[in-house]
Amino acid sequence: MGRRNKTQENLTLLQLQNYIKRDPGSYRDEFTQQYRYYQSNLKIFQLQPSQPSKTMIELIMFISQVAHCYPEDLDTFPQELIDLIRQYQDVLDTDLRLAICRALILIRNKNLLSPTSLLELFFELFRCKDKLLRKTLYNHIVADISNINLKHKNNKVNKALQGFMYKVLCDGDALATRYSVEVMIELYKKSIWNDSKTVNAIVLACFSNVAKARVIAVKFFLGTDDIEDGSDSDDSDDAVSICNLYLRISYDHYLGERQNSLRYYPTKMKGLLVSHNVSKKTKKKKKTLEKALAALKKHKKKRSAKSSSFSALYLINDPQAFAEKLYKELEKAGDKFEIRIMIADLISRLVGLHQLFLFNFYPYLQRYLQPHQQEVTKFLTFVARSSHDLIPPETLEPVLRTIVNNFVTERNSSEVMAVGLNAVREMCAKCPNVMTEELLQDLTQYKSSKNKSVLMAARSLIQLYRYINPSLLRKKDRGKPMELSKEVGPLAFSEVKAAGHVPGTEFLEVSENVDGEEEIDSAIAYVDSDEGTSDDDAISLNSEGEDDDASSSEEIPAERKTDKRAEKARRTMSTDSDQFDKIRTEKVLRELDMRTGGKMKRKHLETMVDNEMEKELSKPIISQDDIEIIHKKARHDRESRLATVKEGREGRGKFTNEKYRMNEFASTSHKEKRKGKSFMMVRQAKGVQRKIKRSFRQKQLALRDSMLKRRKSKR
Repeated sequence: MGRRNKTQENLTLLQLQNYIKRDPGSYRDEFTQQYRYYQSNLKIFQLQPSQPSKTMIELIMFISQVAHCYPEDLDTFPQELIDLIRQYQDVLDTDLRLAICRALILIRNKNLLSPTSLLELFFELFRCKDKLLRKTLYNHIVADISNINLKHKNNKVNKALQGFMYKVLCDGDALATRYSVEVMIELYKKSIWNDSKTVNAIVLACFSNVAKARVIAVKFFLGTDDIEDGSDSDDSDDAVSICNLYLRISYDHYLGERQNSLRYYPTKMKGLLVSHNVSKKTKKKKKTLEKALAALKKHKKKRSAKSSSFSALYLINDPQAFAEKLYKELEKAGDKFEIRIMIADLISRLVGLHQLFLFNFYPYLQRYLQPHQQEVTKFLTFVARSSHDLIPPETLEPVLRTIVNNFVTERNSSEVMAVGLNAVREMCAKCPNVMTEELLQDLTQYKSSKNKSVLMAARSLIQLYRYINPSLLRKKDRGKPMELSKEVGPLAFSEVKAAGHVPGTEFLEVSENVDGEEEIDSAIAYVDSDEGTSDDDAISLNSEGEDDDASSSEEIPAERKTDKRAEKARRTMSTDSDQFDKIRTEKVLRELDMRTGGKMKRKHLETMVDNEMEKELSKPIISQDDIEIIHKKARHDRESRLATVKEGREGRGKFTNEKYRMNEFASTSHKEKRKGKSFMMVRQAKGVQRKIKRSFRQKQLALRDSMLKRRKSKR
C-alpha cells in the first residue's frame, strides 16, 4: 500500500490524466487535490494576469481533458474560463490565452458547454492581435456549426449566431468584421447557411469601412460558381476520407509520423491502384480499396454533371437598392482600380440577372471603351452583361456606337476588330433593338475580310440576326428561312410573346388513345366559334372517316396544330426527368439545325447536343471568354512540322561554303580528313590539348578572330 502511494505521488499530470480516464472513481482524491491546486493558482494569477504561467496552462489542459469524468464537480469550470478570458483578454499572455481557448474547445467537444455562449465569445476574441488564435477560433467555429447542422438544421442556434454576427459586422472592428465575413462565406460554401439572411448579411459587408472585408464580400458574389461547387464538399470529404483510410492501411509501415496528415495521401484512382499493387494483399485492403474507388467514381460523376445551381445573387432582398449603393461607391473613385473593376463587375451581374434599371452605369462604362485602356475586355464584358431587352434602345445606342467607332475600324489590328465585333454580338443578343439596319449592314461587310478572326466575328453577328430579326440583313445574308426563326420573329421594345402551351411539350410523343382528347378538340372548336369562325372551319372529331379527317387536317393552321399536340402531350406527360431531358435536347437540336441552315444531318447534330447543353448550363451569364474569341491558325503537331520541313528541303542545295572547293571531284586535305576522325584518335594531340586548356579569355579572342576572318572572306 505504501508503494502504491509513493508511485502516485510521483505521477505526472499526463499519467494521472490517463489513469483517470480509465478509472475515474479510484483517482477522485488525486483529481480533487489537483483541482484545489488550480484554484489557489488562479487566485494568485488574478493578481498579475499579464504574467506568463506554465503551471496554469498545464492545470487548465489537465482539467479540461478529464472534465467529462467529474461533471458534477466541474459544473462551474467552463464558466470560470469564459469569465477569465472575457475579463483579461487584452492583457493575458499569448500562450495562456490560446490554452484557455483550446480547453474550452475540448469541453465543447465533450458536449459540456452550450454552443451559443462559446461561439459568441469566440466572435469577440477575433479582435485580439493574435493570428494563430484567430485561425484556431475560425476553424472551430466552422467545424462546430457544421456539426450542429449535420443531421438537421438547428434553426434556433443558427438564428442566434446570425443575429450576433450581424452586430459584429456593424461594430466596425477590422479583424472581427473580416473573420465574420469569412465564416459566413465558408458556411455558405458548405450549404449550411445558404439562406437569404446570410447572403444579405454579406451584402451589408460590401459597404463596410474595412477594405479587406469589402473585397472578400464582393469576391463572394463574383465567384458564385466556385462557391456553388463547394456544395459538394461533403461528398468530396467522404471520398477523400475513404481513400485516406485505405492509404493509411497500405502505407503505415513506411510513412511513419506523416500518416496523421491527409495531405500526403494521393486521392486519385491511379495512386490507389499503384499503392494496392505494391503493398501486401489482404481481404481488408481489397474491400477498403473497392470502397475508395466507388467513392471516387461517385464524386467524379457528381462534379462532372454540371447543373444550374442556385446563385447567391438570387437571394438578395433588394437588388435594385444594392446596385444603386454599389454605383455610388463606384463613383467615389477612392478605391484602387482593381477594386473598382470588381464593383463594376458585380453591378453588371446584378443588372443583367435581375433586369434592373441603372441608366447612369452605361455612360460610366463608356469612358473606358478604348482599345488602349487597361483591362478593356472586362469593360466590354460588363457592357454586354448589363444589357437586357427592357432597357430603352436610346440608352444603349451611344455605347454601341462608341464600341463600333473605337474598335471596328481599319486603323486597328485584327484582334481589336474581332473583340469589338464579339462585344457587339453579345450586346445585341441581350438587347436586339439597339441595332439599326444601316449599322448592321455595314458591320456584315467584314464577312469578306482576309483575317479569319474578323471574318468569323462578322459571320457570328449575321447568324445571330438570322435568328432574331432577319429583316435587318441584306437579302443575300438572310439565308434559308427556317421554322424556328418564323416562330421567334422580331419583337418590339418591351414586347413579350406569350405561348399558348407549355414550351417544349410538342416534342413529346402522344399516344393515339388519349383520355380527354374529345374535350380538347371540342374546346378548340368552341374557341374558334367564339372568335367568329364558322362551325365548318372547326376541328371535327374522328368519327366521319379518314377522308373527313384528311380534309380537316389541311384546314388546321400550323400554330393550332402545335398547341393541340402540346396540350395532349401535357395531359399525358409525367414528372419523369427523362421527358424534361428530351424537351431540352430537342430544343438544342432545333437551334443547331437553324444555325447550320438545315444542311447537317441529324446524326451529326446529335453529337453536338451534349456540348451545347453543357455550355447553356455552365454559363448562365456572359463570360470574358465570349468577348475574347479570336480564331487563329491551329498550331502544327510534330508530324505536320516535319512534313513542312521536308517539303522545304526539296530542290535545295547543301549548306556549304561555295569558295571552299573549286572542283568537287578533287581530293580532300589533311585538315578536312582530321575532322572525320573519331575524338578518341586525336584526343592526345597537342592541338586538341591546347584547345581544351584554353582560358575563357583565350576562347573569347579566338571567337572574335574567327568572326572577323569570316566577315572578310564574305567580302
